[in-house]
Amino acid sequence: MADAQYRSGDSRRAFLRKVGVSGGAGAMFATMGALGLAPSAQAAQREEPFRGLRAGDFSVSGRGAAKVVVVGGGIAGLTTAYELGKAGYDCTVLEARGRTGGRNFTVRGGDSTTDLYGNKQTARFSDGQYMNCGPARIAQWMVTLDYCRELGVPIEVFTNVNADAYLYNESAGMTKPVRYRTAKADVYGYVSELLAKATDKGALDKELTSDDQEKLVDFLKDWGALGDKLTYEGGERRGYTTVPAAAGTPGALLGDVPSASEVFASGVGRYFSFEFGFDQAMLMFQPVGGMDQIPKALTKAVGAHRIRTGAVVKKISDTGRGVSVTYAQDGRTRVVEADYCVAALPPNILAKVPHNLGSGVQSALEAITPSSAAKIGLEYRSRWWELDHGIYGGITETDQDVTHIWHPSHGFHGERGVVVGYYNYGDDADSYAKLTPKAREARAVAAGVKIYGEKYRSELATSFSHHWRQTPHLEAAWHDTPGGPDDPRYKPLNEPTGRVYFAGDWLSYTDAWQHGAFTSARKAVTALHTRVLSS
Repeated sequence: MADAQYRSGDSRRAFLRKVGVSGGAGAMFATMGALGLAPSAQAAQREEPFRGLRAGDFSVSGRGAAKVVVVGGGIAGLTTAYELGKAGYDCTVLEARGRTGGRNFTVRGGDSTTDLYGNKQTARFSDGQYMNCGPARIAQWMVTLDYCRELGVPIEVFTNVNADAYLYNESAGMTKPVRYRTAKADVYGYVSELLAKATDKGALDKELTSDDQEKLVDFLKDWGALGDKLTYEGGERRGYTTVPAAAGTPGALLGDVPSASEVFASGVGRYFSFEFGFDQAMLMFQPVGGMDQIPKALTKAVGAHRIRTGAVVKKISDTGRGVSVTYAQDGRTRVVEADYCVAALPPNILAKVPHNLGSGVQSALEAITPSSAAKIGLEYRSRWWELDHGIYGGITETDQDVTHIWHPSHGFHGERGVVVGYYNYGDDADSYAKLTPKAREARAVAAGVKIYGEKYRSELATSFSHHWRQTPHLEAAWHDTPGGPDDPRYKPLNEPTGRVYFAGDWLSYTDAWQHGAFTSARKAVTALHTRVLSS
């Protein structure tokens, strides 16, 4: 029988696991493709279709729209008010900070912040320069792009991956950075060589058929740029010291190909797998002019007169017939009464607000823990990374405590630009937060000089740093929801508690993305509207 030569799927899975361990997710996924096991290219599955609310919903039913108080003016809160407003709901949004957007925060010249350590900063970025302190990129499949289209927010490409950006692992003994393209060519080359030679010597006879092995070797020759003897010797994929040009300049290949041991010891291979992550794959996008163009458009669509900023919520009470929310604004205590409430505050903040919603709600809120992340924007007098290094956008990765260094994906060939000098998390972010803004700058610049050279310091014009765990009324970059949002312990948050609903990216499977905030708000809006129509 033709199928008799094929062994069980378990053998193939075991083989692919071995490939993944040695070469990372990239190697495993590519090998799956060679064997015809990878999923075929197709459009990503979206959430279940969302039916937007319409004023006609009430005229047909004979019912009237309700009054809703939305606690929190971030993306989830603004989206809730925006969608409910389409059907004529009377919405009031309470936002503790002086602006809307929540963690969607773009800093421009003149913006000021004071963190919980008492550090006050005023950005001195020049005109046209900015830093997205929170969300900064959008994947193609995200509902966020649908709202950009609907609200008229123009977008442009965000360069998430750049072959000419750098990798630098100081702890591995690297004394100078390596280009992403060079590291990738070396890692894929040696993984391919080792796997091809193992296949050629019969080491995979128990895992793969002879036909499988032949297809795999053919693929590896191409994927790893192997020679006739199944060896990796470098080549043009690594780059050039002299780029090919006119006649007489054939180009000079980048030499000094490291050994397989040196490549694997450097640890650079761990940076490639993220490209295959569903939420990180190119193309990615950003709004033209800053991520805060999204909450600005939402605020305009909701109506600024419906949004009360500087309104710090002090108490939420379900009265049985409605909801009463007490808040402080301009030194005065005020109360807003409504038929329903949508609580769209971060859970760590909401857990501190007195309420009568029961111990189940409180326990669920307290089970969700805040995470740390931070960024620093370094504005330079010249775009030396383009001029001297030929880097246009993309991210440099390093094992130093700055973690990621982002080159701007806009303003190419301009006079100035803002580099994100660190985007780090956890203990690294917390350690920077404890420093003064000037000390943060000095520490970040010292790390960058090791990669880019002295211009990383000498061309610096100004900086601005932001740390989310120390941001008043937010105190988190994102959240850890143990067990996932559908865990039974979060049932009191996924369903209405009396007349109070909950929304936020922390109640989604895409926490830390605006997509999660948008889809969670839609879920709450749909549930509330269905209830009002049926009451």
